[in-house]
Amino acid sequence: MTEHSEKQWIESAAAKPRNIFSEEIVAVIIFIIIALLPIFITGYPIYILPQYMLFGVLAMSLALLWGFVGILSFGQAAFFAVGAYTMGLAMQTNFGVNSGYIGILISPLVGGALAAITGYFLFNAGVKATYFVLVTLALSIMIEQIAVSQSDITGGWNGMYIDRMPLTFGSLGEISLYNDIPVYYAILPVVIAMYAFVRWFATSRFGKILIGIRENEDRMTALGFNISAYKTGAFALSGAIACLAGALYGAHANFVAPSLGGVLFSTEVVVWVAIAGRSSLLAALLGGIIVASLSNYLSTVTPDYWQLVLGIIFILVIVFLKGGVAGAISDLSKHLQSKVKQ
Repeated sequence: MTEHSEKQWIESAAAKPRNIFSEEIVAVIIFIIIALLPIFITGYPIYILPQYMLFGVLAMSLALLWGFVGILSFGQAAFFAVGAYTMGLAMQTNFGVNSGYIGILISPLVGGALAAITGYFLFNAGVKATYFVLVTLALSIMIEQIAVSQSDITGGWNGMYIDRMPLTFGSLGEISLYNDIPVYYAILPVVIAMYAFVRWFATSRFGKILIGIRENEDRMTALGFNISAYKTGAFALSGAIACLAGALYGAHANFVAPSLGGVLFSTEVVVWVAIAGRSSLLAALLGGIIVASLSNYLSTVTPDYWQLVLGIIFILVIVFLKGGVAGAISDLSKHLQSKVKQ
C-alpha cells in the first residue's frame, strides 16, 4: 500500500460527519458562561466548582483512552490520587521556590511515567481489553493500599493536609489563592488549556492513528504501525493529564485521602464518561462537572439512595443512549442536517 493510500485510509477512519453545532463553538460558549458565573453566583457553588472542573479534566483523560483508542481504564482515579499526593509532598518540601509550581511540574511526569511503564509491559505482552480493565482496576487498589500502608508519609486513612499554594511572580509579588474567586480564575484557564491541548492532540496525526487503531487494529498493524507503542503513548498522556488534575485538586481541596484513588471513585469516573458520551472530549469534561454535581446534590437530598438513583440513570443511558448524551445530540444534529439538505 502506498503512503498516499495509507494516509487516505487513516483520514477516512478518523473522519466524522460535520454537524450543525461545532464542538469548538459550543466549548467557547460554555467556557464563557463558566467564566461569568462568579458575577452572578456566590458562596459554596463557586468554592466547589473548580474541583468539579478538575473532575471534568479527569473524565476527559479517560475519554481520550476509551473514546479515541477503544481502551477502557479503571485506573484513572489512581493517577488522580498520585497527583494529589505528589502535590502534598511537594508542598511539604522547601525547594527554595514556590513548592506548588514544583508539584505541578512533577505530577504529570510521575503520572506519565507510571502509565508508560504499566502500558509498556501490558501492551507489548498483547494484553487485551478485558484483562487491561482488570489490571487497571488492580492498579487503583494498589495505590489506595500504598496510601494507607505508608501512613508516615501519606497520613494513612487520616489523609494528608495540603496547604493551598499562592501564585508567585518573583519580584513582582504574589497572589493569594485562599479566597474562592482567585482560585476559581486560577484553575479555569488551566482547564481550558487542557481541553484545547487534548482536543488538538486528538485531531493530530497521532490522534488519527489512535482512531485508526480503534477502528481496525489488524489493518493498522498491516500498515506497519507499532500498535503497542501508540497505545502506550496514549495511556502515558492520559495518566499525565489525570495526575496534573489530581495535583490541582489536592491544592484546591487542601486534603487528599486514600479513597481518592480507590475502586469506587474509579468507577464513578467511568460512569461520568459513559453518561456524557466517550466520543466527545467536551462531553466528558461536562460529564465530570455535571454528574459529579448531581451526585453531590443527590447525596444531600437522599443520603441513603443517591447511588441507586445515579445507577438507574447510568443503566437508562446505556440501554437507550448507547453513545451517551453526546451521542444522542450528535445523532439529532445529523438528522436535522439531513432535513435541511432536503
